[in-house]
Amino acid sequence: MALETPARLEPCGLEETVPSGLLELVHELRSAANDLGTRLNTGVAEELRAMMRIANAQHSNRIEGHIANPPDIERALAGRWADVEHPDMVQEIVAHVHVQAWVDAQAVEGTLPAPTSAVFIQELHRRLYDRMPPALRVAEHGYLSREILPGIFRGAGHDVTVGAHMPPSGHRIAAFMAYFERRYSGLTRGTTGRCLAIPAAHHRLSYIHPFDDGNGRVCRLMTHAMIHAAELDGQGLWSVSRGLARGLEDSAEYKQRLAAADQPRRGDRDGRGNLSLAMLESFALWFLQVMQAEIRFATALFDPAAIAARYGGLICDLYPERPQLSRLVDLVLSQGEVTRDQIHSVLEPSVSVARSDIDCLLHAGLLKSTSPAAPLRLACPLAYHERLFPHLFCDDA
Repeated sequence: MALETPARLEPCGLEETVPSGLLELVHELRSAANDLGTRLNTGVAEELRAMMRIANAQHSNRIEGHIANPPDIERALAGRWADVEHPDMVQEIVAHVHVQAWVDAQAVEGTLPAPTSAVFIQELHRRLYDRMPPALRVAEHGYLSREILPGIFRGAGHDVTVGAHMPPSGHRIAAFMAYFERRYSGLTRGTTGRCLAIPAAHHRLSYIHPFDDGNGRVCRLMTHAMIHAAELDGQGLWSVSRGLARGLEDSAEYKQRLAAADQPRRGDRDGRGNLSLAMLESFALWFLQVMQAEIRFATALFDPAAIAARYGGLICDLYPERPQLSRLVDLVLSQGEVTRDQIHSVLEPSVSVARSDIDCLLHAGLLKSTSPAAPLRLACPLAYHERLFPHLFCDDA
């Protein structure tokens, strides 16, 4: 049956004549990603990177209609589940954070597998759903409910529809995923190829819809891994899911663009595959523009002077009678981490004043330390996320 052949995915990439606008955009993306975070101290960048995992997970789940409050996510990650208002929904996001941290660690260690391999995609799903509560391991398909098996592709009899789209039948998923892996193994060769393959593979994995549930989140995690492989990660300081959740003009764009790229070929001048090459090019352009917008947003958000000004403004509002606290945070921002002895030598407060200032900022969550004798580091308290990192977690502008 023609519709059940894996070649139904073609074209899988932009292989013949790549529009010059896309090539220019790839060059701009690489340059902007390479510059992102270069003015930040390593210790500060590490703390911001951990916060960005939360932002990426929160936005990825928001795309699925699962919305959680950032401070609740922070409490859950700290093990304070008794203080979390909607634990099941937050647990989805916590699971996503842990899977992304695993991907990031492999990227740093140089052991990241090919992101488009079937085994890696199954592992993303397995790790995601192994952390899910039982109530969230059920997929609803019309009148049917099916248990979600972590890391297991849909099989015979597990057919689905996604809006107007009919993904491949369950019994053909293994063949489609083998084809997907083989095609993107070739398409991700070379610097430009790895960049251009990101939106194409994102759409085609969504098109296959290989799992009973969790496809969108796994697709975005695979995309995050592809961004690492393409060296566009910008030290982990930007979020592709935030861009997809927001779009360039409105939040409906992502799903509309995915659906548009499902369209069949439109005549002899629209490529030679089953699907429309023109719509794949359009999706790729939009997707890379979203990436560019997010890198620009993060570059402005994480400018060291802007971070210092926002922390300083919050401290002045919280503790107007203690202006010296801003100097302490500025020192941590510039050094990455500081010992108590460094605080005395640089800021020259009395021992009692220094201890009081440190305790004040630790209590507010603006600084962190693993023990009373350990160095102090910047903290990113999500209770103040809109003051310290405006628009990172929220929908507006």
